[in-house]
This record gives sequence, C-alpha cells and structure tokens, in this order.
Amino acid sequence: MPRTALLVSTALCAALLTPAVSRAAADPPTVAVDRFEGEVPFAAQPAEGIFTWGGDSDDPPALQLTARPDAPEGEKVLTGTYDISGYGGFTHDFAADRPAHDWSAHRGVRLWWEGQGTGRKIAFEIKDGGAHGEASELWTTSFTDDFTGWKQVELPFTDFVYRTDYQPVGGIDHVLGLTQMWGYALTLPVGVKGRFAVDGVELYGTADQSLRAAVTTDAAVHPVAEGGDATVRVTLTTTGAAPVDQPVTVAYGTAGGTARPGTDYTPVSGTLTFPAGTPSGTTRTVRVHTLKDRSAEPAETIPLKLTVTGAKPPAEDPEVVVDAHGLPYLDAKLPVRRRVADLLSRMSLEEKAGQMTQAERGAMSAPGDIAAYGLGSLLSGGGSTPTPNTPDAWAKMIDAFQLRTRATRFQIPLVYGVDAVHGHNNLAGATVMPHNIGLGATRDPALVQRTGAVTAAEVRATGVPWDFAPCLCVTRDERWGRSYESFGEDPALVESMETIIQGLQGRADGSDLDRADKVLATAKHFVGDGGTTYGSSATGTYTIDQGVTEVTRQQLEAVHLAPYQEAVDRGVGTVMPSYSSLDIAGDGLGPVKMHARGDMINGVLKDRMGFDGFVISDWNAIDQLPGDYAAHVRTAVTAGVDMMMVPYGYKDFATPLADEVRAGRVSERRVDDAVARILTQKFRLGLFEHPYADTRGAAGIGSAAHRAVARRAAAESQVLLKNDGGLLPLKTSQKVYVAGSNADDIGNQSGGWTLTWQGSSGAVTTGTTILQGMRAAGGHVTYSQDASAPTAGHDVGVVVVGETPYAEGVGDVGNGHDLRLSAADQKAVDTVCAAMKCVVLVVSGRPQLLGDRLPGIDALVASWLPGTEGAGVADVLYGRRPFTGQLPVTWPKSEAQLPINVGDTAYDPQFPYGWGLTTLTPVPRGGAATLAALAAAAQAAERAGADRTGAALVARARLIVQQKAGQHITAALARPFAEADHLLLTGHYGKAVDKLTAAYRAA
Repeated sequence: MPRTALLVSTALCAALLTPAVSRAAADPPTVAVDRFEGEVPFAAQPAEGIFTWGGDSDDPPALQLTARPDAPEGEKVLTGTYDISGYGGFTHDFAADRPAHDWSAHRGVRLWWEGQGTGRKIAFEIKDGGAHGEASELWTTSFTDDFTGWKQVELPFTDFVYRTDYQPVGGIDHVLGLTQMWGYALTLPVGVKGRFAVDGVELYGTADQSLRAAVTTDAAVHPVAEGGDATVRVTLTTTGAAPVDQPVTVAYGTAGGTARPGTDYTPVSGTLTFPAGTPSGTTRTVRVHTLKDRSAEPAETIPLKLTVTGAKPPAEDPEVVVDAHGLPYLDAKLPVRRRVADLLSRMSLEEKAGQMTQAERGAMSAPGDIAAYGLGSLLSGGGSTPTPNTPDAWAKMIDAFQLRTRATRFQIPLVYGVDAVHGHNNLAGATVMPHNIGLGATRDPALVQRTGAVTAAEVRATGVPWDFAPCLCVTRDERWGRSYESFGEDPALVESMETIIQGLQGRADGSDLDRADKVLATAKHFVGDGGTTYGSSATGTYTIDQGVTEVTRQQLEAVHLAPYQEAVDRGVGTVMPSYSSLDIAGDGLGPVKMHARGDMINGVLKDRMGFDGFVISDWNAIDQLPGDYAAHVRTAVTAGVDMMMVPYGYKDFATPLADEVRAGRVSERRVDDAVARILTQKFRLGLFEHPYADTRGAAGIGSAAHRAVARRAAAESQVLLKNDGGLLPLKTSQKVYVAGSNADDIGNQSGGWTLTWQGSSGAVTTGTTILQGMRAAGGHVTYSQDASAPTAGHDVGVVVVGETPYAEGVGDVGNGHDLRLSAADQKAVDTVCAAMKCVVLVVSGRPQLLGDRLPGIDALVASWLPGTEGAGVADVLYGRRPFTGQLPVTWPKSEAQLPINVGDTAYDPQFPYGWGLTTLTPVPRGGAATLAALAAAAQAAERAGADRTGAALVARARLIVQQKAGQHITAALARPFAEADHLLLTGHYGKAVDKLTAAYRAA
C-alpha cells in the first residue's frame, strides 16, 4: 500500500473512533505552506521562492525536488545534501510585493522530515513582521533528528523564541504576532556531511490563547525603601487588544530570596482572576509590605512567584528589593575616597570581578544577567541602538538596565558607555560634528571645547554618562583606516585640541562629572596606534590597523606619549589601550600587544604620569593576547587593565579572574585597585544618587543652538589649498554647476561611526548636505551628480568628490581602499573643469591623490568629513565666513611618499602640514624686511608670555609666505613651512617666524 494511502486510512480510522465533541473537531483546516510539488520556485526576494544561504561559498546546501513513491504528501519531496563548515540552510520567503500571511488562527507549524538518526538539532525559524522576509524578526525553535524514516514534526508557536542575535533595524516589536508572516527557514547541522528530505510544511491546530494573551508586570525589579510598600502591577494584554475568550488566573506568593519573612517583610499569597471577556490592558495589583528592623544592611530580595493559567506568563517573575540603607558608602556627604573604601571592604571577590566586566547591550542573553553576573558596565557598540532610535527610547533602555542593578547586594549602578566620537553619532537626529581630523584643521581649541560640550550634553541627556572619546592618536600614515579619528600628525596639534576633554568632562578635578550635561571621557588608544607600520597588521585583511608601532624610546616619548600626559593633566577619567603592538628599539621585548604592556599601563600611565582614573580594554582586545583564556585575563589585569570590554564573553570573564586570584597568579590588591578606580568614577558621576537618566536636556539634542556649533566647526575645518584668481568666495549672483558623489550625500560627508560602526552612504540622519547648504545660501545652483547635464551657461563649477564611509581597519589602504578618486568622481572633475572654472571639494577622512589633475583645478578645498551641517561648508564657499583652516596632516604627491610627516628629513609634499589659504583676510604687505620685523616682535611676545599676540604674528608671516609661493611648493619651502607650524603650537613664536622666513627665501 502506498504510504499516502496508509496515512489516509489511518486518519479515517482515527476520525471514526474520535468522539464528535473532541477538540480536533473544532480545529480549523490545515493550511499548506509548502507541498514541494513545484508550486513554489527556487528564487529569492522580492519574488516568492526557496533559496539557500551559507557562511561561505560551499556552505549553502544543494536542493532539488525529487519524485519519491514514499512521499508523505503528493508525489515529490524537497531533498538536499550539505557539508557545512560555518552555517547554512534554506529559506522559503513569501513575495515582498504581496501582503504578508496571517498564521494567527493556528496552533503551530508542522512538517514531514525524513530522519537520518544523526542526533543533531535542526533549527526552524519563522519570519514575523517587518517589510518583507529579509527585514523581519526571526523566531526560532528546533527539533532533533534522532529517528529514522518519515516523521511528522509538530512545532507549536509557543515554543518559538526571539533571536536576539538577529535584529533587523533593531527589531520590530519583539512580539510574535503571527499576523504578518513572511516565511520560514531551516538551519542545517554543522561539521558533518549529510542529506535530508522534507515534505508537507503546513499550519495546524487551533490557536493557543497564550499566543494571543500574555500576563506582564510593570517591572522585573521593584525597589522599595525599608518599611515601605512595593506595588506590583500585573496586566493582561492580548494581540489586537481583543478581550480574552477564556479565563486567565495568576496565582502569586512570596518565597525565597535574601529577605526574611516576618522580619523584613510580610508574606503575601493569593490569586488574581481575569474572567472571560476581560479587556486587554486590564491591571490587577499585588502589594508587598516591608518591615523596619533598624539596622544598616545591604539590599535584600523578595521574589514574587507567579503561576499563570490561560495566558503566556511573564518572561521572569518580579522581584521586590528592600534598598540597601545605613551603610557609609551610601552617604553622599562623605568624601569619595571613604565611600570607595567602605564599599570595597564589603564586596566579595566575585562582586569585584563583576565590576571589572563590561558587556554589549545587544549581546545579553537576558536582562537579568546584569544582576546575576554583577556587571559593572554595559556599552552600545557602533549601531547598537534601541528601537525606535530616539532620545526617549535610549533613556528608557538605560533606565531599565540600571533598574536591574537594584537587585544586587550593594546596588552598584552601571556606567554605560558609547563611542560618541563626533557627536552622539549612534543616535538618529543628533548633532554630528566634523571628525577629529577636521577639528584639527580648525586650529581653534575654544571651538573644539564647545563641540565636546555639545556632545556631552546630548549624550548625557539620553542617560549615557560615559563617552569612549577623544582619540589622542597621532596619525603618522594616512593609509590607516582610523586616520580621521586623529586631530593630526603633530603631537603638539593633538595636545592643543585636548580642550575637548574639558568640553566633555568639565573641570579637571572631576567636580563637574555629576552634572546633567557632562560625561566621563576616554583617552584612546594608549599608546602609538597612529604609528603602526604599513603591512604589520595580523588582523584579518587589515594592512596597518592593529599592527606594530616600531619606535625608539625618544620617538615614543616625543610623538605618541606626549598627548596622554596632557590628558592626565586635564583629568581625563578613563584610558583605553590600543589593539596594536609596541616594539621599542633596544628593549629586547620585540612586539608586545599594548593590553599586555604593564611597563606602559602601570609603569608610565599610572605611576609616572599619575593617572588616577580607570583603564578600559578595547572590544574583545584580550582575545588577541597569547595563551589560553585564563592567560588572557591574567596578563591584561596584571598589566593594569581595570575593566574588560568583553561584549559577547561577559559570562566567561569573572570566573577565570576569581580563579586566578585564588590561585595567587593575580593579586587581590591589583583587583582592589581596579575596582576602586571604577567605583571612584561612578561616585564622581553621581550615579549612586542619580542612576537614572536626567532627560531635562533632551530638547537640546539636534537643536539649532547645537547645530550652530557644528556648522561653525564645519566652516572652520575647511582648508583652502588652492585659489587661483581668487575664484573663492563665490558670489550668489553666479550660476554654479554642482557635481560629484559627495555633493548631496549626508552619509558620505559624515563618514564612519555615524548611526552604524562603518557608516553608510545616503540620507542616514538629519542635517544639511553641502548642496542643500549652497542652495540655502542663495546660490543659483544646477546639480548633476555625474556631470551629465549640459554645462553651458554656468559661471563656475563646484565638484564635490571623495570617499565613502569606513571605519577602523576596514578602511585601511590595501584592504579594498586606496587614496585615489573613484572613476565616477574623476570623470566629474574632468568634465566640469574642462568646461568652466572649477572648485573641487574633497570630502574624505584623509588626503586624496589628485595627480596631474591639479593644474586644471582652479580652487581646491580639503573638506574632510564635516558632519551633518553642510551649511558650514557653504558658509565659506559663499564668503559668509573666511577660509581659515590649516592642514592637520601633510598632503602627499603620491602614495609612495607615505608615511610623510612634519619634521621628516626628506619632505617634498603636494601641500605641507599647516598649509591653508585664507579669504576675506588681507595679506600683509612686505617681504623679507617685514618678516624680520615680525620675527623680532614674535620673540618679544614669547618672552612676555603673550601667546595670542605671538600666534597672530606667526599667522601674518604665514600669509606672506603662502602668497609668494602660490602653487610653486618645493621641498626647500615645504619643510621649514611645516616646521614653523609645529613651533607655533609649542609656543616658539620667534623660531616659527624664522622658519617661515627660510620658506620665503626658498619660494
């Protein structure tokens, strides 16, 4: 008998034997999803179809429709073979141009599977919500291939859980609604060759009310002062807000925990009833009364166990917590040092290890892990945001995380960190500043401090008290993918820009850190990450990032360490070591990863420089250290790293650390020092008194006042490299032809670390593109991105070209990137500049090589990455503000010259460090005699300590030299010109003019 006939007979007998009142009789008819008879093609989005996928080219399985006499349903089944090393499987997506499917009337999904008896699990995922199958939430369950032959596998929807490691646009609503379904996917076993056969995927059964009805509580943790009442609100909700058609009961009772019944609280128990017909949103309450025992003590927990019938229970039972009270560390009137000492003396080794652990918010398997592992910190990596990505959602998310710390013994708050490296760049609608390379071009420390203050205000208003910025790297090779994170190639320039620390933190003594508009700053990446040798990286396909910095002791001190002493003097709260290795000539150690260099972290940073904040590791950086994981932990902690950023490995860090301490391989004194440093900053931030977000400043996020600061920074960051015939500034009466890939792209002009880690092209956030700024300035503008529109009838062309976003080693030259313009940008420049006088703006994180195109360009501007306020670029183009920017790095003639930096013996660039023409500013008259007079006056100003006067005198001399040189920049001129700017920044005004005089003679 064919198997299909056997199945029909079995079903018929079952029907005859089943009473008419059975539940099965009320079940809706099954609905076929896949019969595998050829009705669904092998195709991908946007069409409906079945397609395969995998981690690499050989991971996707091979599929075919196979005619089988034993097919459970119909004549064909889907068969396949696989040999997966990474991950792989297949998907059936519904068509994106048709409505989503509604599965809410059914209990679950089932399929026929031909078991091979492998004992392996097969993951089955369904796609819920979103715009289409590839932008939906994934909900997953699994079944085990522990049988042979055909078996019908039933997967109730109640078994599916939300995949936290897959969150398109941050997730939809994290609710399995079943009303907007986009298909399913199967993930096949890894590490074994196998075959499979599947048939008859269908929906079955009557919907379980617990899929439509859920019981929730208003919070998982309910802190209460000793002697007070905790009110737990229990709410019934349903999908679509329909009343329940069956009663729901919630039995409750207090039991367990660290609080003592009858002494610390009055036990409660009972049942809450929601009768059939109860509307969605109905709330009942349970009150727990706590008792005073008049003794100082840590927090105590009172779990409230809920047993739900007829609906889905809460993800976890709520917990009432009697707040810690009466202990010295809670007394805000005591000095921070005493509070730290008291709290530290009470903590267990495990609690100390927890404080040294930082996890990524999106990597937590459950929010309760914050208390379970006693975590000291959470972070949002690039692009790790709440949904929706709004200030209010950020504040609520972080408050929910802080609430979890209330369930720990000492209720130590989290310190939450973000990479706000040019504004609160993870937040949609925030004010995005120019990247550091542009801020270095401004040569305006006061303005840079204001950018830091705006960033701090916007970050803190969302509940985040800690910023992983500024980067104090001294970029020495612009092939580095992080070069735009540096203020420049001269340590003196970097030091001058460290006013940003005061913008972020306030006063150097840390007394402003508890303000609602200040954040803890981070000096990174200690030390030498900007000096890595090209080709030395061992990280993936990176060429220079995370490589080896090869220096003499003198070079290390003069170039790379100098900015950190300035940061320590300014009171920076945290320091982050570099991924890179340090190889100091003559020390006999060879290349050693910075996270392992105790001589630098403990010896130089903490002991010699006097740094009293804490050291936070970079993302998973300890995994790059030699040895097993225990060795990673031991090495980094002993070297002086106080907190470990272990985003996905937070469960694995604390236990090995405690084991290393107990074994005597890590001293408890070292752990106490680390935790004391962390607690000190938490107390300074005021987190113990105010752990939750102070959102009073949220109205300022992206405000006109904040954007005005960013607009000015964008304007001052523009460096005018060439201006033949005084083409700039433009006149609003001129007819301007605008072209180029970066003229109207806010994502490109903002660069990496904008909304996501790598950034992206397009309208990623709120702001003004350069083109929009030009139009708003009143210009008569014609725009053609590819310069295909007719060029006739225009007075001047503006071609905005450059890079697309990247971050870190992904952007290294040689890793899919170079320093040349794209073919499309080259064509746009050639077309426009051949047709009319032209201005070329280079929007990039580093110099771009223009080669033989330079003579055909009338005006050239290094625009860097100006951020969201493209109107600032228009301000200097149209003369609302003068061009005042100066090159923060040397602009090379060719890639072969790299690395090339101020102070090099061989120095023959396209444009020297410090170069920058001006507009709207008259150039002083005179020549050598005038320079001699300026030199004398500058020396006098230097002796008198008149820095502002001395700097102004050097600036006048620089203008004289640039006017004489024009575009005839020789090596003889370039070297003293660049050195003059370094001397200016170090306060040697007289010598700076002497160097400029030498450049004048060479011009």
